Amino acid sequence: MASKIPDSYNFDEQFLTCPVCMLHFRDPRVLPCLHTFCRECLQEWVTKQQPLECPTCRTQVSLPDQGVDGLRTNFYVNNLLDFAAVKKVTGPGVPCQVCEGKDEGARTWCVQCAVLLCESCTNTHRRFPTLKGHQIVTQENLEASEGVPSSFQRKAFCPKHEDQVLTFYCEPCQTLVCVACTVVNHSRGDKHNPVEIGSVAERKKRDLQKLIAKVEPRETDVRDTLKEVERELSELQTSADAVIEQATAYFDQLIALLQDRKEEVVTEIVSRRQEAGKCLETQKEAIEFELAGLTSASEYCKQALGHGSDVHVIEVEGQARQRVEELMTTPSDLTARPSQVVFTEGKAVAEFRDGVARAGCVQVKVKVDTSKCTVEIKPTIVEFSNVSLLSTVDKNGQLCSVRKDDFTATLTDPSGQAVPTQLQEKGRGLWEIFYTPEVTGNHRLEVKVNGGAVAGSPFDVRVQSRDTPVLTIGREGSGEGELDGPTDVAVDMEGNIAVVEQENNQVQIFDARTGQSLRSFPVDGGRPWGIDTDSNGQFVLTGNQAIRVYSRKGKLTKTLEPDCLRDPCGVAVLQDGRMVVADHSQQSCLLLQPDGSLIRDIGKGQLQNPRYIAVDESRDLFFVTDWEAHKVFVFDLEGKLKFRFGKQGWNVGELLFPTGITVDPAGNIIVVNNWNGRLQVFGPDGTYLITVARVRGRDAQGIALTSDNHIAVACNDGHCVELYRYK
Repeated sequence: MASKIPDSYNFDEQFLTCPVCMLHFRDPRVLPCLHTFCRECLQEWVTKQQPLECPTCRTQVSLPDQGVDGLRTNFYVNNLLDFAAVKKVTGPGVPCQVCEGKDEGARTWCVQCAVLLCESCTNTHRRFPTLKGHQIVTQENLEASEGVPSSFQRKAFCPKHEDQVLTFYCEPCQTLVCVACTVVNHSRGDKHNPVEIGSVAERKKRDLQKLIAKVEPRETDVRDTLKEVERELSELQTSADAVIEQATAYFDQLIALLQDRKEEVVTEIVSRRQEAGKCLETQKEAIEFELAGLTSASEYCKQALGHGSDVHVIEVEGQARQRVEELMTTPSDLTARPSQVVFTEGKAVAEFRDGVARAGCVQVKVKVDTSKCTVEIKPTIVEFSNVSLLSTVDKNGQLCSVRKDDFTATLTDPSGQAVPTQLQEKGRGLWEIFYTPEVTGNHRLEVKVNGGAVAGSPFDVRVQSRDTPVLTIGREGSGEGELDGPTDVAVDMEGNIAVVEQENNQVQIFDARTGQSLRSFPVDGGRPWGIDTDSNGQFVLTGNQAIRVYSRKGKLTKTLEPDCLRDPCGVAVLQDGRMVVADHSQQSCLLLQPDGSLIRDIGKGQLQNPRYIAVDESRDLFFVTDWEAHKVFVFDLEGKLKFRFGKQGWNVGELLFPTGITVDPAGNIIVVNNWNGRLQVFGPDGTYLITVARVRGRDAQGIALTSDNHIAVACNDGHCVELYRYK
């Protein structure tokens, strides 16, 4: 069967040409990267370069122990070269290469001998026993074929038995062998299993088909991308010229503005110079006139004194006095007149210089495919700063950078009023869109990049009230993702939420972003209550007169059963491993060593029913909610009561059977009421600040602040954990 390769006259010369010597291949050898070169070219290349790199793809290659001679021969290229040579020389008048045309012209080609034969020599060739396996291709077959006939292939001979064709494949050795080898070196047994190459070749062909199926999609993508890159290269000069024109016009405009201002300033300088000159000329004329009068009077008086008689002096004194009094009565203005025109730089010149340095920004932009861009709309709460995440990608789906000025993000409320938005780059191709809606209801977010709307825009943004949980985790049950009687929550080192289930006697870990259950582990002893994590990420749990420590994977590492412990509830672990535990039966809090031994009993006689604990190590304080006193007590780690706050009531700032408590990074204290679900924030000194929400789930218990500013609340009777936005 003929291959799809066209005849020799249409062969791509580049396909048959060595990339090094630029001549037809001579003994073509294949490198591990599958590029082919002449054997001699490779040998010369090896002497010039170490480590050896492929001349075409620059991939570093390792030669076999035999060097270039150990590389595989490219039989396919050899066949094409043979076929091309034969197609060029076969035809009327071409002599036989054995008898040199003494009888008749060449009619056939011996593939193994690589010679043209006449009909007589062909018959003789076929009669030699040692040449019986050679393939003879007739001129008619060559002329009739549209491509290379499948029979037009050199037979591969055994390197150990040169007259034997390779017809077997030894599977354990992964080596082609001849019949003689199957007897001498590869006889069937434990170490050798020669099989006919036909069956092996069929399997290898299937493997090659799989490789083709694997490579072709990527090849198509690369080829298409190459065409796109070539197209963009061809357009690059045009776009660059357009940008140069744009930049030139921009700076020409700036220069024109400066030139106009320059002319205005020069004109003003000339005008001011003329005004000042006129003023000075007027002053000069007046001063010269006065000076002439003063000089004349002075000289007159001096002459009278020097040369006049007494009679003459008496006669002229009155006249001289009158003249001097006139001169002194109307003196010229000797005040300094403006004598210089000064140019002063504007105050904004320094800023202008900096601005000029930033005037215009040159970038090589990647084309954004708006159809593949995505916007992640996160749960939105009224009067809170909310964020949506925009991902900008190219046509291949890869994140790509875009200038901030290329974005527009417009949010409108239900009445059509615009809500201010801000864009902030989070990373390459990732942008955060911030907005603070003032009303609840469905809003619309329109996002455009380079003037084109991203896929799905405009987006529906549902703005919920403060009392609506951003996420509700779990429902009643004992299966995966289900909860039964949760009493406390903690945030692990990965930011996930760990939930204590009192009725299921287990801890279940949830993804804080999606609420998906990740894993769970059972708690020994039954009836667990409180949970916290230590500095190593281990889980510390209270319950049933004991403290149990579990690894991050949920394996029990130790159980502490100190005699001082009666009915432990909430627990908080310090950085050094010490623990503060609320024991409501003993109406006190216990400060314990990491091994469970008692350091001190705190709050006895002051606390009535302590429930949950929070610690602020920056101030060496811990906070405990008192269920019956409707207060929060604040102690230092030495056991001294520092202050307490709260009073019983249903109103804001009041506490009604407080349970869960935590502290934010600023030292503010977050407390939840069990009876009315009011989730409130107090300042570091206990002053009421704000109500975050009214918890919807029933019987609010332990709370925790997540890494992305949400408050997780364990709802015991609601069999769920609710997350509320904080700040």
